[in-house]
Amino acid sequence: MSAVHASHRFAAFRHVGYRRYFFSRFLAYFAIQIISVAVGWQIYDLTRDPFDLGLIGLFQFLPSLVLILVTGAAADRYNRRMIMGICMVISTLCATALLLLTVSGLFSPWPVYAILVVFGIERAFLAPASQSLAPNLVPPEDLPNAIAWNSTSWQTAMIVGPVAGGLIYALGAVVPYAVGVCFFLASALMVFAIPRPATRTQASAQSWETITAGFRYIKAEKVVLGAISLDLFAVLLGGAVALMPVFARDILDLGPWGLGLLRAAPGIGAVSMAVWLAAHPIRHRAGFYMFTGVALFGLGTVVFGLSATPWISIAALIVMGAADMISVYVREILITLWTPDELRGRVNAVNMVFIGASNELGEFRAGMMASGFGAVFAVVFGGMGTLLVSGLWALGFPQLRKIDTLDVPDHHK
Repeated sequence: MSAVHASHRFAAFRHVGYRRYFFSRFLAYFAIQIISVAVGWQIYDLTRDPFDLGLIGLFQFLPSLVLILVTGAAADRYNRRMIMGICMVISTLCATALLLLTVSGLFSPWPVYAILVVFGIERAFLAPASQSLAPNLVPPEDLPNAIAWNSTSWQTAMIVGPVAGGLIYALGAVVPYAVGVCFFLASALMVFAIPRPATRTQASAQSWETITAGFRYIKAEKVVLGAISLDLFAVLLGGAVALMPVFARDILDLGPWGLGLLRAAPGIGAVSMAVWLAAHPIRHRAGFYMFTGVALFGLGTVVFGLSATPWISIAALIVMGAADMISVYVREILITLWTPDELRGRVNAVNMVFIGASNELGEFRAGMMASGFGAVFAVVFGGMGTLLVSGLWALGFPQLRKIDTLDVPDHHK
């Protein structure tokens, strides 16, 4: 690899603030994955009801929906770095509470759900603040590279975190939560060590007009509306993460380590694709690649749902992860570059609610459908729905489908 090529691939890391931001997010995501595996396994071990797995996602999603008008406005009005740091401290406290419940033998669904609600509130504020902070830490020319590496940090955590969570859980239910506490604490310290970025926006008096500006912008900007809503409906239908304990235990006959491997498989595909995209960014036909990624994600979901063979299931999940990363890469760059900095917090708050709906609410959809019709039906039905959504959105948002390059649009320059 030439020095010039390596410099281009790691362009965002030339900036000290971004380096600390990157590793802080990575540790936080790693902790989230470890704790998610532990909570899901413990809850299903207690109740053996997939509906309870769906509730895990629902209780984490609802706060972001209820607080949507507050969280985005806060990210645009107040110090984004400070909001992110405070959220990491709250995560540390939540992980500590789960640790204490486990140590005391009081671990049961409803106290855990209460803690997950607090987790959800914290993440509702964290998401728009952290997403909006990244563009303040690197110059515009390094932003696509930063976005690719942000996705890589998340997906790498998704690879290592679930496997580590399964292995660590085998040492005792207490261990994953103790590790999570340490990682969240380290993440908080890194956030507070980020040099305060230059303020690019001016605080203004809050009114209904300013609070709802993100909604109005998304409604008016069809490319942003199409990109956000595509992810919402595609993953809302196609998500199968909540049902992983069911497949690991009852269909594929795998234990906690196997659950970790299933949870990691989409990340293997996604991080491989993200690293490739960091070095070989999409130059042309971006809209086409995004819709293709969504369609492949749906197809992989169908194959996973129908498979009763571990290696086929894992291969399908790897394809799903790689395909989803293409869509995520294009969508996040579009939303970031097409949104003015003074609106990024509010637009990202809406985007994060849509992402939360597609993930946490999608988990609830999967758990509820699996409870009534079985896990296989729930996953296959969702995958077919994702394929349908890809086709309908390609027809309904021709501007998005026809996007060629991922540059700042002329009317935003």
